[in-house]
Amino acid sequence: MRKLWQEFKSFAMSGNMLDLALGFIIGAAFAKLVESLANNVFMQFVAAVFGKQDFNELVFTLNRAQIKYGTFLTDMLNFVMLAGVLFLIIKFIVFMGAGKARVFGTQTCPYCREQISPAAMVCKWCRQPLVDELPPLAEARRALAETSARRRMPPLPVPGRRRNGDSDPPVVDTGGKP
Repeated sequence: MRKLWQEFKSFAMSGNMLDLALGFIIGAAFAKLVESLANNVFMQFVAAVFGKQDFNELVFTLNRAQIKYGTFLTDMLNFVMLAGVLFLIIKFIVFMGAGKARVFGTQTCPYCREQISPAAMVCKWCRQPLVDELPPLAEARRALAETSARRRMPPLPVPGRRRNGDSDPPVVDTGGKP
């Protein structure tokens, strides 16, 4: 029994389990934030356009049974808006550079059967080449530098804040046009 308890403790306190727990907590908070944005901001735009915040009172009766198609429309609109907001947030996070090292998708090495990056030219596990001919090192470095340069984003200016020594921005003459 003592050995079983030790194994359970090492499993429960392992880095992977703690990472999973932390990820779940952050994910729940993130889901609440996205849901709040969809319901409290975007649904208010729907209310402004259609005059109603939701369509729950839209029903029709068929053989004394109420078909609540308005509730379905509201749920469908909530889902589409939530998915859209989540998509935009993820695109923004990737644009800001948080997902640079993340590889989407894998391939299986035909030699050792381990999962590797889809862009790998050499298996990281068994070191077998996965292409007929490896490019020269200089060409590979140049391609990496080009890819990295495309992913870099210049720092965004913060409105109303200047660094020491900065002067007023130059005035541009537009010829009286705004």
